[in-house]
Amino acid sequence: MTGLRELVDAARGDLAAAGIAGARAEAELLAAHALGLGRGELTAAALRGADVDGATAAAVTDLVARRCSRVPLQHLTGRAPFRGLDLAVGPGVFVPRPETEVVAGIAVAEAARVAATGAEPLVADLCAGSAAIALAVATEVPEARVLAVEVDPDALAWARRNVEELGPAGRVDLRLGDVIGCATRVAVDWVGHADVVVANPPYIPPDAVPRDAEVRDHDPAIALYGGGEDGLAVPAAVVAAAAELLRPCGLLVMEHAEDQGPATRRLAGGDGWAEAGTARDLTGRPRALVARRAGADDQGAIPGDRPRG
Repeated sequence: MTGLRELVDAARGDLAAAGIAGARAEAELLAAHALGLGRGELTAAALRGADVDGATAAAVTDLVARRCSRVPLQHLTGRAPFRGLDLAVGPGVFVPRPETEVVAGIAVAEAARVAATGAEPLVADLCAGSAAIALAVATEVPEARVLAVEVDPDALAWARRNVEELGPAGRVDLRLGDVIGCATRVAVDWVGHADVVVANPPYIPPDAVPRDAEVRDHDPAIALYGGGEDGLAVPAAVVAAAAELLRPCGLLVMEHAEDQGPATRRLAGGDGWAEAGTARDLTGRPRALVARRAGADDQGAIPGDRPRG
């Protein structure tokens, strides 16, 4: 038998030595996963001086070794938190990050504003991945109906699992399809009807390989690299699709890299767009294009920064 507290302390030391930030928290999460406990339950058991058997101790040690080799924590536990949701994730799907919670929050707020008028908000989530954003909208705005479009069958399988586990019945419509030309193919029935289009598309330029091994080696390349020299081929397709899907005065929210704000605002600077701004993430970095389609009615200010310069 091995003392649980000693096991967690050893795991923390190994993770810290491997350069894992938040080694204490990750050690507890890995141990809790191996024991089938919540993190709070694990803490309570450790304080009681609980022991674990050899097989469980070996399982924790194996998880820690894999994490030290930079397998993502979320792949080891099979779960990722997102705006209060507990998503299923693993190889083949992009692991949602905290900055995307801000993007989802803008879409949620706009859908809630539409719902407050008595209408059913229609929200299209393009490049949906695990369906994190789609499910955030559907669960936080129960009146909303959400279309989620994803090009990668592996990612769509994870999205389907999450919708089955977490989605309000009948409120999220998953479809396999490319965002390029989706308004004339996979989402033709939504043309001119969406109140919100939201997306976390791939946007990394081809020469900007991520430094973090968890991202570089484990997130699907199709979810990372946006195409073209500047990484904006897919984001440009998202803006083009939004121009077709949104009703007059509808809102587009699209995540981008912190240096892509001016370029993405230019994408939404043509005819049919009333205004484009940039929203910042929780660290204050420019993170998302927020643009409204032109229309006869004043639907309120664009959330985020106005263009500068």
